[in-house]
Amino acid sequence: MSAGKGGAGGGGSGRGARELKVKVKTARGRKLSSTRWLERQLNDPYVRRARAEGYRGRAAYKLIELDDKYGFLTPGARVLDLGCAPGGWLQVAVARVNALGSQTGKPRGRVIGIDLQPVDPVPGAEAHVLDFLSEGADDRVREWLDGPADVVMSDMAAASSGHRQTDHLRIVALCEAAAQLAFDVLEDGGAFVAKVLAGGAESGLQTLLKQNFEKVANVKPPASRADSAEKYVVALGFRGRRDGAGNDETQT
Repeated sequence: MSAGKGGAGGGGSGRGARELKVKVKTARGRKLSSTRWLERQLNDPYVRRARAEGYRGRAAYKLIELDDKYGFLTPGARVLDLGCAPGGWLQVAVARVNALGSQTGKPRGRVIGIDLQPVDPVPGAEAHVLDFLSEGADDRVREWLDGPADVVMSDMAAASSGHRQTDHLRIVALCEAAAQLAFDVLEDGGAFVAKVLAGGAESGLQTLLKQNFEKVANVKPPASRADSAEKYVVALGFRGRRDGAGNDETQT
């Protein structure tokens, strides 16, 4: 399996060929919503592609597409993946920062993942069980990375409540907390990439990031489902923690 940039454009064989759509019968005891979800999974080209190319989930292609556009995963970079389960983003990062040293003549990067639950090992990455909100988490991360991070990334989402606005507020709060950790562990010039949900409460997060990074972009990668409210913030060029970072009253 190749997780390099070439991998993002592969898997397109059979273009123009007619693909059969899988229909799932509603089984006894299975809700209609569950049947629809299963049917969508079985017919999702990114799901099929992830299985064929050895990724642990379709989310790997979101990171591939974001990095293809913004180029934050470079050989030699030190990367922290927050909420790294099941490990698809770790797989992509390992290949792109040359964590295995397989790219001859290029610097070797380092990839660390943390999660609340154990993660099956990913060659070239270290996965640790840690709550990133716990006291001293920043010190542990710098110790594992043997220095500051060049990239902090997060595909985390808060547990769904079933209420869209509540879920939106929760994930924005989670993203803001992840940004605060990034401010503590990022090297100057570093990048922060995180998932949020569109919903109108992101202005405080945007202000926070614009204070601390040279460029902040909001993007919905092609691998993100069209009917999903998710999008990603990509913040580049960390300036170092600015006075007032994390202060809700601070304005641009």
